Amino acid sequence: MKFLKIKMLRTLATLFLLTALTATCFGQQKTYCNPINIDYGYCPIPNFVTQGKHRATADPVITYFKGEYYLFSTNQWGYWHSKDMVNWKFIPRKFLRPEHNVYDELCAPSVSFVNDTLLVVGSTHTKEFPIWMSTKPDGDNWKELVHKFEAGAWDPQIFWDKEKDEVYLYYGSSNLYPLYGVKLNRKTFQPEGEVIPVLALNDDEHGWERFGEHNDNTFLQPFTEGAFMTKHNGKYYLQYGAPGTEFSGYADGVYVGSNPLGPFEYQSFNPFSYKPGGFARGAGHGATYQDDKGAYWHISTIVISTKNNFERRLGIWPAGFDTDGILYSNTAYGDYPTYLPSENKAHNGLNSFTGWMLLNYNKPVLVSSTLGGYQANYLVDEDIKTYWSAKTADKGEYVITDLGEKSTINAIQLNYADQDADIMGKPETTTGHKYIIYASDDGKKWRVLLDKSKNNTDVPHDYIELEKPAAARYLKLENIQMPTGKFALSGFRVFGKGAGNKPGEVKNFVPLRAEPRKKGERRNVWFKWQQQPEADGYVIYFGKSPEKLYGSIMVYGKNEYYFSGLDRTDAYYFAIEAFNANGIGPRTEVKKSE
Repeated sequence: MKFLKIKMLRTLATLFLLTALTATCFGQQKTYCNPINIDYGYCPIPNFVTQGKHRATADPVITYFKGEYYLFSTNQWGYWHSKDMVNWKFIPRKFLRPEHNVYDELCAPSVSFVNDTLLVVGSTHTKEFPIWMSTKPDGDNWKELVHKFEAGAWDPQIFWDKEKDEVYLYYGSSNLYPLYGVKLNRKTFQPEGEVIPVLALNDDEHGWERFGEHNDNTFLQPFTEGAFMTKHNGKYYLQYGAPGTEFSGYADGVYVGSNPLGPFEYQSFNPFSYKPGGFARGAGHGATYQDDKGAYWHISTIVISTKNNFERRLGIWPAGFDTDGILYSNTAYGDYPTYLPSENKAHNGLNSFTGWMLLNYNKPVLVSSTLGGYQANYLVDEDIKTYWSAKTADKGEYVITDLGEKSTINAIQLNYADQDADIMGKPETTTGHKYIIYASDDGKKWRVLLDKSKNNTDVPHDYIELEKPAAARYLKLENIQMPTGKFALSGFRVFGKGAGNKPGEVKNFVPLRAEPRKKGERRNVWFKWQQQPEADGYVIYFGKSPEKLYGSIMVYGKNEYYFSGLDRTDAYYFAIEAFNANGIGPRTEVKKSE
């Protein structure tokens, strides 16, 4: 018996040592990169895929419940959960009954909890959908709380006011009608009392609420949708999306009140979630949540809208409340590597950004083959709407990206595109994305940097953070196998630090805007500046006080930007900085525009 105990102790010690060595060899990922890398399902709606089958989801919500993050979004035939906000496990689950007979399986779902129970309900204009409940949602453990929810709510959110132990429903998605709120009976979870209009768009005043790719079209009234409530320090923050999910200007705004059903006042800074520029654009119809340390984050919809207006992805942005109670999210460099909650980085300023820059923007690319007009330069143009495709999905199709000089590489993001995909809905399994990445200093002698030739995981936006930075000038991505369709990517993005100089300060930055007492469109501002010769791009910051420049716009390769997202009557403050593969230059002094 004594011998067996000693043997068991030795075995446990060996296992502990192997676990420690594994953690040392592979490292713990400290960062993520938008769009987030989850196994997005494919659009299940036949008339939405006439221009090609494709992945699609939107309208996300994350809640932290019993030590895990739970992520639900539109039409995924299930949901994800994670302990660290980076490794997401999918749980297949159909929440609608066969008699509902709709394609929209949990469209724009509400996910919230009351005490120890997670609640889920999807969008409907009928009074037939159930509210589901679970105390153990880390498995397929659900039962009906309400068999037929009488609210008939599209884009619903059930909000539990913990301090009052009261439950409310917010909902609506329309370019004609406002958002609504109603109290729910605490026992039956059915509506009780008066349905109250709580919020409507005012695009005559708020430029960012105007319809269009850049808030610049007027052929349709803008849409308001995606109601979401957050309570902070006794105040109620009613969030909403505008002006349309298919646009890069898709954003979230917020009204604030002292009571759950209002009245609500427009927050002085809006939109609080906005990302019209860069690779991953759009930051609307989302949800604000807290991590395991209490820090706030905002998840929202990223726009692609190439094969269909509703082709979309998901992004997560650091968020928070400032000392004056202003809700904000930080989207500056928001599609570059960002620290995870485990790193406990403050969200103010750029503290959550790693500082790893994009190394191959508009740099030379060599490919094995090209299908039609899906040209190689689309791999490095920082536009998620464009993509390169090889002629086949065969093993050996490849991409070589030239960083221009030997650089320090910290991370790589592979954004696969859907060319000739043949899947609809959520498959039970796929072959995964299999590939090998090689590195070279001269483009002739190659060494394996990353081998995923045995990978069986679906990774449509695969993000690889290297445990130890690599040094190379060339990277070669070689295809082994695709889960469906041809070998195609919208972005082969390499992050780290170049060996050259950061750009200098931007000169002659001027925001041109109509004066308050003169006739003109004050919702618009035209930015002009002198081209910084070493810059790849610029980030423009804006806000309504010089200390609160919470808004940001990323601009590549130009020295002007026409911004249509201002509130008409208010004064604004602006600043700009240049960036390149070597880092970020100094920010200019703040300019005021009445």
